[in-house]
Amino acid sequence: MKIDTPTPIQLASIPPLLERRDVIGQAATGSGKTLAFGLPLVQCTKPGQRTPSALVVVPTRELAQQVGAVLSQLIAGTGGRLVVVYGGRAIGPQIAALRKGVQIVVGTPGRLVDLLQRGALRLDHVRYLVLDEADEMLDHGFARDVERLLGATPNERQTALFSATTPEWVHDVSAKYLHDPVVIELGVDEALVPDIDHVVYEVQSDDKYDVLRRLLDEPATGGTLIFARTKHGVRRMGQRLERSGYRLGVLHGNLSQPQRDRVLRDFRSGKMPVLLATNVAARGLDVLHIERVINYDLPETHDLFTHRVGRTGRMGRAGRAITLLGPADLTKWNKIERGLGRTLPRMTLDGEPIATPAPSNGSKNGAKRRRRTSGWRSPQRPRQPQHTGSARAPSQRGPRRARPRLRA
Repeated sequence: MKIDTPTPIQLASIPPLLERRDVIGQAATGSGKTLAFGLPLVQCTKPGQRTPSALVVVPTRELAQQVGAVLSQLIAGTGGRLVVVYGGRAIGPQIAALRKGVQIVVGTPGRLVDLLQRGALRLDHVRYLVLDEADEMLDHGFARDVERLLGATPNERQTALFSATTPEWVHDVSAKYLHDPVVIELGVDEALVPDIDHVVYEVQSDDKYDVLRRLLDEPATGGTLIFARTKHGVRRMGQRLERSGYRLGVLHGNLSQPQRDRVLRDFRSGKMPVLLATNVAARGLDVLHIERVINYDLPETHDLFTHRVGRTGRMGRAGRAITLLGPADLTKWNKIERGLGRTLPRMTLDGEPIATPAPSNGSKNGAKRRRRTSGWRSPQRPRQPQHTGSARAPSQRGPRRARPRLRA
């Protein structure tokens, strides 16, 4: 693994972690948090030890796989062993792998607790504990399992919490588990904030699908990640887009692990240039070639919005985040902007900017309902790739099929 220049979160957190201090680390998504806790983690492991000395707890299967892949590269050639465990896979092979002896375990809370209860996983020798994506890990849905895991580890362990966002309640809950932690909250200029161009299109609800198709028809050199609200909505829209000739994969919580793996493998390789997903892809999806994120449906919170759009513009690469805003979305969008502490540029489908007030405290008049726009003109695109001659970036669809005409 080649590392030329440490990122700000790595520079700020690695020294205290090497000094055996507890750490709460916040930085933008894609800023190198995995290496920030991974490099010190490798230093505390002892090859040949039969029980884990390091435990990394993550909220999703995809993040478990990605963190495991990074840590595997770090321990290559050291003689250390790592096992990744998560639900959706047979537990037998995971138990067998643990019985062979392991120094590092990466896993999701439910599967880790299951292994602990079966006596297949011992945590009494853990010296280094990481909660990655801590704001979600310590939320109400994961708190009980996390506390059970923490209770199975020694009190003198070193603990690190890393996340793209750290709401105040994370610090409150962390007070019970961490000892005099170093709190790292990098400012906007320091955190390697992703280079993302934001645009919000005000559209009528009935026009959303046609607008999405026009966006997908634009030339693209990288992948497109589309977020929809529900599993049923993702399935239905995926089928509709496929019938229109677009090449895409769908990702949601009802897929089996082999299905998830296949979808992500095809998206990473570029075989499927478009991924349509629920919020399961909002965290931990580390695909560097994602050129743009499209919020077809709004997320529930500004934190989730941050995680969604953070899938693009990773590690200094430029990205684009597009949000489709219908009349019924205005109240939720005002709340998201208040959480972000800023307004994002809005425009009509004709590419005309819309003047918007600063985020309000919930005034019903904070955003105006726009008249229906009768036509579509391709919006202005910052950093649009320049093409010469007949060379042109392909659109993200397969062979041309008959398609319904857009309504005027």
